Amino acid sequence: MACKGMPVRSQPAKVPQIGIIPRYATSDSEMKWFLVPGFNAFHIINAWEDDHGNIVIIAPNASNMENYFYNMDKSHFFLEKLRINMKTGEIERAVLSERSLEMGSINPIYAGKKSRYVYMAVGEHISKKAGVVKIDLELGCEVASRNYGRDCFGGEALFVGKDATGGLECDEDDGFVVSYIHNEITNESQFVVMDAKSP
Repeated sequence: MACKGMPVRSQPAKVPQIGIIPRYATSDSEMKWFLVPGFNAFHIINAWEDDHGNIVIIAPNASNMENYFYNMDKSHFFLEKLRINMKTGEIERAVLSERSLEMGSINPIYAGKKSRYVYMAVGEHISKKAGVVKIDLELGCEVASRNYGRDCFGGEALFVGKDATGGLECDEDDGFVVSYIHNEITNESQFVVMDAKSP
């Protein structure tokens, strides 16, 4: 059976929640729930436990869920960092970028661990990304960016790490950011490989 529109719907009267289950839980009844008003994340870029037992989450947050479901061209995602105190339930929130950012990645070696860099696709239209930005989570700001050019749009910004051979240590941002880019005027596509240290 074919249907029209989104397969899910928004309930604006409800407050979003984040559920966190202890690493060594033996039952889902050990999950703790935290109310996070206005947190509308579709993709968690990374999350980890810090030295104080807090949970840190990095995710793009949809500023208006109604736009996402009913007027996608007006969707806006800003990158947010949450720190959840597992003892007190207190949640600290910080906006890392007001630009519309989605479809991001990190060095996969750092998945579930403290990471410093995030690579995000940038663009107001959900399916047309006009460039890529590099966010430094320690500084809490954008440190590098690349615009794909007029009438050129890409997709997800994927990080590909350099192969650490011979026992040599690599920096977290030693690698490449890759994406497909389509030129809407010439109708040509390119696979673009960028230096992750300065895309």
